[in-house]
Amino acid sequence: MEGVLKGFLSKPDFHLALGCAPFVFDPKQDLVVAHGQNDPGLYTRANALLQPFVQTHKHAVVIVDAAWEGSPGYEAIMQRVQEHIINAGWHGDSGCAVVIVPELENWVWQDSPQVCTHLGYSGSFQQLRAELESLGFWNAGEPKPRQPKEAVEQTLRQARKPRSSAIYQSLAAQVSVKRCTDSALNSLLESVRRWFPRDIK
Repeated sequence: MEGVLKGFLSKPDFHLALGCAPFVFDPKQDLVVAHGQNDPGLYTRANALLQPFVQTHKHAVVIVDAAWEGSPGYEAIMQRVQEHIINAGWHGDSGCAVVIVPELENWVWQDSPQVCTHLGYSGSFQQLRAELESLGFWNAGEPKPRQPKEAVEQTLRQARKPRSSAIYQSLAAQVSVKRCTDSALNSLLESVRRWFPRDIK
């Protein structure tokens, strides 16, 4: 997730791609990675992690996967994380909870040659999708793999390419969000557009 957000928000004129007004993003100050905390940790302790930043940041976003062992499901996670954001000091529309179903890798999969390039696949995206369908990672007719993380891992394994944050960062920096069908990413984009509206003349 750290790589994806850096990729989205560190490229030149990123606001044009996101459809919002420009704003300053400094990953050293504005991107907090809960090292040692997995998704269940954020589910139970996000408010404590957020509180030190309530005086320095006008907005807060907490991003959590929905798929983890013992997960209570999307609705319960969304409600709890929203409560954490409010309890930490961001009220009204100043904070945003993002719960990805099932997990971050869902954001990777869109029909783009960049996906193949960064995952080390030499064929077309259609060929990659067909292979993943034949292996049971992707159901025919569905816009995303049913096992997005496993599909990424399978593709990287086939390419003998190690999984790393750099892959996600470089992919996010080059793939457009305009054709994104993921509801979690779209909810994040909608919040950013409300917080930083374009000056339409």
